[in-house]
Amino acid sequence: MIKFSAIIIPAIIAIIVLFGLVEKKKVYDLFCEGAKEGIGIAISMFPTLIGIFLAIGMLRNSGTLDFIANIFSPIISKINAPSEIVPLALIKPISGSASMALATDLMTKFGTETRIGMIAATIMGASETTFYVIAVYMGAVKAKKSRGVIIPAILADIASIVTAICIIK
Repeated sequence: MIKFSAIIIPAIIAIIVLFGLVEKKKVYDLFCEGAKEGIGIAISMFPTLIGIFLAIGMLRNSGTLDFIANIFSPIISKINAPSEIVPLALIKPISGSASMALATDLMTKFGTETRIGMIAATIMGASETTFYVIAVYMGAVKAKKSRGVIIPAILADIASIVTAICIIK
């Protein structure tokens, strides 16, 4: 029996090609044109991404992340959450790969079936790499004012993290 997940991408590609042929479009030429645009966008976003990755590396290696986590630990303990998840909650809005490393470390150290492991997994699934996404999208459209996007995004991250803590009790 063929698994649905194994055929979904080829099916989507086939549907796109079929629609292109029905509408008498040059599908391959359109694909190449879109790929050229994609490369241009990636090149224009590259400095922003380098800046984000540099900042994350500096936060992790300087001990600043641990310092900030120690500041938030008393607040986290008041809502009956394990202090071990604070670094993950702080880094998840910034970096998906760094937060994946932190979550994997938590689950390896404490186990996937523990409260810490389940909160880590829920945070990973329920929140977004907010600053990365904002930097990418704002850089792609060359927007200068991001305050109207950042504040609601941070509030959404806080809500998702608090919800993850409350759900896993």
